[in-house]
Amino acid sequence: MSVRILIVDDHQLAREGLKAVLGGDGFEVAGEASSGEEAVALTAALEPDIVLMDVRLGAGIDGLEATRRIAALGLRSRVVMLSLHDMPAYVREALAAGAAGYVLKDASIGELRGAVSQVMAGQSVVPLGLMNAAMREGDRSTGQAEALAMLTARENEVLGLVARGQTNKEIARGLGVSPATVKAHVERIIAKLGVSDRTQAAVLVARAGTAGGRP
Repeated sequence: MSVRILIVDDHQLAREGLKAVLGGDGFEVAGEASSGEEAVALTAALEPDIVLMDVRLGAGIDGLEATRRIAALGLRSRVVMLSLHDMPAYVREALAAGAAGYVLKDASIGELRGAVSQVMAGQSVVPLGLMNAAMREGDRSTGQAEALAMLTARENEVLGLVARGQTNKEIARGLGVSPATVKAHVERIIAKLGVSDRTQAAVLVARAGTAGGRP
């Protein structure tokens, strides 16, 4: 019996490419989704064996939140995250959300197929280097949570908007300040949290459940 796969990616070319490499030889593409919300709905309707989920999607919920919602459905479907990002924070968040695997988009066709097969066999699949790095970063999480709690009201607000995918210009326009002011806020936030960029800061917000409400 073929492994039924739901492909989730907001880029049509990416979906078409995955369909081309995963079709046949024991694999069947049962459906495709371009958003997190559509992924949850189609998983509930189709109950695929594997949901191949992009981490970063366009408008709406991202792949991590979609994975949480799929896990909450209580189905046999298992999620394998597919991502460009070799960031330990993403791996930790994906596994915490309920993903059974994490595969980088530069993996070979054989590696991708092998990962799907391993997950079907009941294993968790994460590149060893990423898993080790994620474990090393685990000790940092407590300090980062404390740093989040110590952000100013304005920094918390800016961080919440960063986590929603807004650019500095969009944040500046919404808050009625200059892009330079927003850039300075973002730089201070990154320094306080001990992360390397705004994407990692956004991951921390998702993990901590910080809303970034306005003061």
